[in-house]
Amino acid sequence: MQALWDAGDALSAYDLLPGLAGADSGRPLAATTVLTVLSRLEKKGFVSADRTARPHRYTAIASREDHVAELMHEVLGDAADRRAVLERFVGGVTPADAELLRSILDRR
Repeated sequence: MQALWDAGDALSAYDLLPGLAGADSGRPLAATTVLTVLSRLEKKGFVSADRTARPHRYTAIASREDHVAELMHEVLGDAADRRAVLERFVGGVTPADAELLRSILDRR
């Protein structure tokens, strides 16, 4: 997902390969491996595929910011004590982030 977000444009598995090759294990990835991951991301609703192009080109459906915000909502939704979670979260932010949160909340 990072590579698709960073690209800002549709990419094929072959376009993604150079940036992903050996990222974790030092071994180059096979295009089929990247295609499998892209297919799974499509099924989960994270990417869309343009099947009219050859090779197929994939685009992120939501922005990185939308995705992170959704993760934050999911975690908060799973909390038995939302207040405690929010207090711990706010207690760990920097003063600059706290001021940013205040300004966002004031606009609402």
